[in-house]
Amino acid sequence: MDNNLITPGRGKGLNALHFRPKYIFHLIFHMLCQGSLLIYTLFFCAALNAQDAIRNVIVETYYISDANDATDTTGGYLEPGSKTYRVYIQMKPGCRLQKIYGDKDDTLIIKSTANFFNNKDYGQLFGYKTSAYSLRKNTTALDTWLTLGQVTKTAAMTYFGIPKSQDVSGSIVGGTYNDGGSAGIPGGLLVNNDSHAGLPLTTADGMDTMSIVSKNWNDWGLSDSTIFGSIIPGSEFVSNDAYLQNSGVTGVNPDSNQVLVAQLTTKGEISFSLNVEVIENDGTTITKYVASGRDSDFIKVCPYLKYPPVYNCGCTNSNYKEYNNKNTCSNSDSCKTPIVFGCSDPLACNYDPNPNLTNIPTLCCYPGECGGRDISLVCPSLSESQPSVKVYPNPAYAKLTLAFSSIDNRETEYIIYNSFGRVLFEKRLGIISGSFTNDLEISNYNPGVYLIRLIIGDTSFNKIFIKN
Repeated sequence: MDNNLITPGRGKGLNALHFRPKYIFHLIFHMLCQGSLLIYTLFFCAALNAQDAIRNVIVETYYISDANDATDTTGGYLEPGSKTYRVYIQMKPGCRLQKIYGDKDDTLIIKSTANFFNNKDYGQLFGYKTSAYSLRKNTTALDTWLTLGQVTKTAAMTYFGIPKSQDVSGSIVGGTYNDGGSAGIPGGLLVNNDSHAGLPLTTADGMDTMSIVSKNWNDWGLSDSTIFGSIIPGSEFVSNDAYLQNSGVTGVNPDSNQVLVAQLTTKGEISFSLNVEVIENDGTTITKYVASGRDSDFIKVCPYLKYPPVYNCGCTNSNYKEYNNKNTCSNSDSCKTPIVFGCSDPLACNYDPNPNLTNIPTLCCYPGECGGRDISLVCPSLSESQPSVKVYPNPAYAKLTLAFSSIDNRETEYIIYNSFGRVLFEKRLGIISGSFTNDLEISNYNPGVYLIRLIIGDTSFNKIFIKN
């Protein structure tokens, strides 16, 4: 639990493909072969439903308490070495989180191997009820609470949670902004700069503003006697009848769309099983995402919502028929049957009489439709009618240029995926007509193979590039 930014679970596959997302890696394999590039063995492959709103759950180590923090008695004793974690739910752009809950079918669980800390002075059950002023008092900023994005009261300045690594607005928490607690510590509390907690709170407080403030807050089954209140110390909250909800909230950064749902301070190791309601990016559909159970029309199982992740060993190479998306560690002996995929339709331009995986309609390419793949690679004879899409230089080190031409005015966006199928970046370009270029900063990417997907209207194009 010493990682500054822990991302339990595995990333999503391509979110707009019409075939099951685990086959994105077959697509990458195919495109690498066509381009005579180095073929990578892919482990820990992503294979969740690409249409699901939830992309990931992030557990950030927000702060590690020190001996100075422990001197305060007004807010209650905070044991040195206690860690404050923040839990973010990352969603597709445009989706809004409106509820975290436990009901008769899906249990809400938040636990630690030691008691949670709750500030007795200015602490609140819910982060959105905390005043910005009180965050400067003793250890109030480390209080344990739930929220949906918002971390201070609605007032002249309302703040929302954002990972410290993305917070460029500075800090109003800790150090000279802090009152020093009951002992009046010179220089204030919350100044520990332990590298295991990433940026110090005096540099970035994980708070920023948004133009839209959530409304219609409501809650049930959460009280001062739970782990979120200071009346009775506790190490777990388990409920089948509790919720916190509002009108729906996005992340501070609309592209990464990471919404803070909990701040948890404890000396122990945390675990949780969450259930949430999401307003999909069509603005009307509401879907429940649960940590375990069975999928239905409006209830989706999302293993990201369970922490720490459960590890199952088996075949994790999606190039084999024994591959299972639930395997999170590799057992090479279980990978026995290499997949030979292809199109079994003799009318398609890429007809193949010998594949053992043929039940994917979009593997077949016809004039005007190639399942989002680069038709110039799959069926060169049909490529004349397709827009020109290029990425260069390839391989690239620090910058990559995406260049294309669109034949008419259509909404355009692009998405970058790593070799695990995890979304790294996506950008909406708006309505594009004619030639267009866009420079991408990739210097912070790890060396390896990546896929960039360009979506023009209802048509998509994929390009592989290598980061040196």
